[in-house]
Amino acid sequence: MKFVRKLLLWIILLPIACVLLLQAYFFVQIWWWTDHNPVSTSFMRQQLSILREKNPDAQLQFKWVPYNRISNNLKRAIIASEDSNFSEHDGVDWDALQKAYEKNEKKGKVVAGGSTITQQLAKNLFLSGERSYLRKGQEFIITYMLEFLMDKQRIFEIYLNVVEWGNGVFGAEAAAQHYYRTSAAGLGPEQAARLAVMLPRPRFYDKNRGSGYLAARTGLILRRMNAATLPPAHP
Repeated sequence: MKFVRKLLLWIILLPIACVLLLQAYFFVQIWWWTDHNPVSTSFMRQQLSILREKNPDAQLQFKWVPYNRISNNLKRAIIASEDSNFSEHDGVDWDALQKAYEKNEKKGKVVAGGSTITQQLAKNLFLSGERSYLRKGQEFIITYMLEFLMDKQRIFEIYLNVVEWGNGVFGAEAAAQHYYRTSAAGLGPEQAARLAVMLPRPRFYDKNRGSGYLAARTGLILRRMNAATLPPAHP
């Protein structure tokens, strides 16, 4: 009987210990990235693996550039398109999530996500694209770790450098080169707005650049960009 109790205790405690160790790993990794740049992310590795199934020599288009070498046009466009309250919220925009939920309920399918820039970064850095309550819960935990350890500008800098912008295309510099043969610093307002609109479905828009929705949404983001608030500079 004593053996059974010990066994049951281990069955309960071992998964808890594994979860806590995983959270500790995430925390330490994020702490390291406060002043070291990620060289890859979970999502980048997944996409590279998919590309290499067809071409074993495939490589990602990716080049890190500092925050001050990325056009403010792109920064404003992404905030206007993806997360207008980025500078104000604590990582999760609960009002945006509620609005997305109501919109999805009305449409009867998922048409809006409500995820913030920090949440998207959390997913890209560590998680997969699968949809589940467990993954979403982990995303929330990582999101609050990012907000606790990093300021908004550092979060945005990493996001701009690792977010997917096409088939094997990651980060603002690679995207600017891939679509416009220019640098991330040289992106004009319309180019920036178009890149921002591509973010929810980058591989689709990489193949469908003449999309009517892409053109219409780009015009809308262009009109909203000037009102976008950039995160404050490092103290």
